[in-house]
Amino acid sequence: MRFSADASVRRVGDRTLLGGSPLRLFTLSAAGSDLADRALSGEAIDGASAAQRRLLDRLVDSGAIHPDVDDTDASAEVTAVIPVRDRADGLERLLGSLASVDDADRPASIIVVDDGSIDTGSVTGVADRYGATVVRREVSSGPASARNRGAMVATTRFVAFVDSDTVVTPGWLTRSMGHFADDRVGIVAVRVQAPSPEPGAGVLGAFESSRSPLDLGDEPGRVAPRTRIAYVPAAGLLVRTSALRDLDGFDDSLIVGEDVDLVWRADDRGWRVRYEPAARIVHDVRPTMRAWVRQRFDYGTSAAVLDERHPGSVAPVSASPWSLGAWAAVGLGHPVAGGMVALGSAAALPRRLPGVPASEALRLALAGHVGAGRLLARSVVRVWWPVALGASLVSRRARGLTVAAATVSAIDAAVAASRHGDRRPVALAALSIVDDVAYGAGVWAGCVRHRSFRAILPAVTRSPVRSAPRSGRRRPRSVMRNARWNVHSASQNG
Repeated sequence: MRFSADASVRRVGDRTLLGGSPLRLFTLSAAGSDLADRALSGEAIDGASAAQRRLLDRLVDSGAIHPDVDDTDASAEVTAVIPVRDRADGLERLLGSLASVDDADRPASIIVVDDGSIDTGSVTGVADRYGATVVRREVSSGPASARNRGAMVATTRFVAFVDSDTVVTPGWLTRSMGHFADDRVGIVAVRVQAPSPEPGAGVLGAFESSRSPLDLGDEPGRVAPRTRIAYVPAAGLLVRTSALRDLDGFDDSLIVGEDVDLVWRADDRGWRVRYEPAARIVHDVRPTMRAWVRQRFDYGTSAAVLDERHPGSVAPVSASPWSLGAWAAVGLGHPVAGGMVALGSAAALPRRLPGVPASEALRLALAGHVGAGRLLARSVVRVWWPVALGASLVSRRARGLTVAAATVSAIDAAVAASRHGDRRPVALAALSIVDDVAYGAGVWAGCVRHRSFRAILPAVTRSPVRSAPRSGRRRPRSVMRNARWNVHSASQNG
């Protein structure tokens, strides 16, 4: 076994580590400290004892270390499921990319689920040219239902869900499948990137290459609510078939957010969900500004229904009561009081973190307050903008706060774009505001539709640093919970 250290991890004492997401404090024995150092350095760990495996599990499940897996050819055990509706040209490109990669990156079979296409002949013709099986649905029921239907036909140990507006790249399968050597891993998500913008390309493509919500970055990690990687899209998702049966597949009732719901339910039932950025697929950018704004609005509408299923997991801000209180005081025009609250809570933290130097504890506390401020500023523009706009019409202070929040969000977008080499910071910053407003409008529309506004409320955490969880998370239960998936299992067993 080899591991890589998460960027958050650092030593703060001889036997004390900080790291993971949310940030956790690990107090280790001498032997445990030595094992942690070996894992963090990337040293191969062979013949680990039961106690050592428990510690490694704690570090993995906390997001402090990540398994460093080898390329694995398990293509004979994978079925690709592709939902499509009247997108024959995109299907052609995807199937062509699957045909062009090495055999190890080519699934054993491909199932195309035609989800109520009008021009079904074009979809069938493309699928036939590449030897794919077509499952036809006369009436469209949405991507979740289409993926479930395709998975029921699959007879392999793993299913790769791939959207028809993507293309795969070399290594997308071999770099992912190694994670399934751990039988607790139920889902592996690949990195979903926008195409690299051509010189002189429009601002929309440039924005997506640096700020796409589908691209979760180049750092691997665990996927769980309220962590650094809180969700992954289903545009490129590899799933253990037994895990899919255990979870009863995607929720058919969800048109958007079905992928987020699936991975959160998987985490809740004890399955590990991994994000592997070394495995990549490329996702098309929406062709027009109108379609792009509609996409962002639709994403926002999922917040209320996800909060109904997973309370507190979609909160726009998660911060300690001290951070929220300090920034609330600043917003109400009492910066001195806010500063005193922030400094007082920072001064109290070292006593709650034995083994952590006081200077490090103070740094953590102050960094937590600053981070909470940035999240609050982003939320003012992204989720709370209807309230901020209304308040700005009657209050000079509200106008100032709203402008400040928009400026912070715009600067973040411009910095992200500059890191990708784009020289249009003003246009990209403006597009960031459009992105936020469209998403927030969707959040409010979803809240009104479901008659619940919990999705717009901040979540209060107890501490900026948590104690590390004990090892021994409950193991996933491979059960089949309704007739639909019983039929699926029976078909596999003949």
